[in-house]
Amino acid sequence: MSEHGYEAGRLNLPFVGISTFGKSPYVADWTAIDADVAILGAPFDFGTQWRPGARFGPRAVREASTLFSFGHAGAYDHEDDATYLGADVKMVDIGDADIIHTKTEESHANIEFGVRKILTAGALPVTIGGDHSINIPCINAFAEDCAINGPLHVVQIDAHLDFVDTRHGVTNGHGNPMRRAIEKDYVAGMTQLGIRNVSSTAKDGYDDARARGSDILSVRQVRKLGTQAVLERLPKGARYYVTIDIDAFCPSIASGTGTPSHGGFLYYDVLEILQGLAQRGDVVGIDLVEVAPAYDPSESTQILAAQLLLNFIGFIFHARKNHSAET
Repeated sequence: MSEHGYEAGRLNLPFVGISTFGKSPYVADWTAIDADVAILGAPFDFGTQWRPGARFGPRAVREASTLFSFGHAGAYDHEDDATYLGADVKMVDIGDADIIHTKTEESHANIEFGVRKILTAGALPVTIGGDHSINIPCINAFAEDCAINGPLHVVQIDAHLDFVDTRHGVTNGHGNPMRRAIEKDYVAGMTQLGIRNVSSTAKDGYDDARARGSDILSVRQVRKLGTQAVLERLPKGARYYVTIDIDAFCPSIASGTGTPSHGGFLYYDVLEILQGLAQRGDVVGIDLVEVAPAYDPSESTQILAAQLLLNFIGFIFHARKNHSAET
């Protein structure tokens, strides 16, 4: 039987210690990352068009993640009869990319540098934003990796299409990332889930996205199809990059975001899709964005974000282990 941290002589309750993500070890030297998965904070929110505050998302999500970090030997799920994130999965937190206020290009370059360092170390990059523009440097960081390992299929879970090309000269704000991603020759396709209601992207943006091969489904369409049918629309065995905007969720459970949109997903709507993705292909990168904790005094939004990420990371490595055992 697996052992747990209690036998080391410490109870190590969630409110004790430094708030790294999941209480994982902090690695300050980005040339010495030795892990299966590495967490990078991207506290940048200068790309927002309305309410700011997502710069505090990484700190809040890290703090919330300690709720699930009691020092047990992984997390046992009785429904799956599986233990996730056990001692066989090494996770580290490498801190935050340096953000230079008012300077988008330089800040994005620092985020890209961090993701590249994680990829060079052979670890899964998980980036916590920040507004959705931080997806742009995250995808940029995959250029060399994809030249060696093949293209990405981007899976976006979001209320908004984020497919604006340019508006008043802005090309790298939080309304642009999916357009910037599809322009990359190493992004082979895109699935956009949860898109709903009045959008910041005009009709021609939707037409352009579909013409470039994007599959766009609203919350109601996802629910009508069901999880399995949605997963079957994605290329099987692909390398998935997953970007999760917290406003994909209904603000009744995730009010702490700059651009809330009613009618969103509930927890299991998304969790079951993420579990299916981990089993259907290889998830090679993740970002979670737009947590703005000031708008949710209950702190439920950042708890949702932390719980979702921890479960998703667990699903990914459990699926990889099962695949290795089968082959």
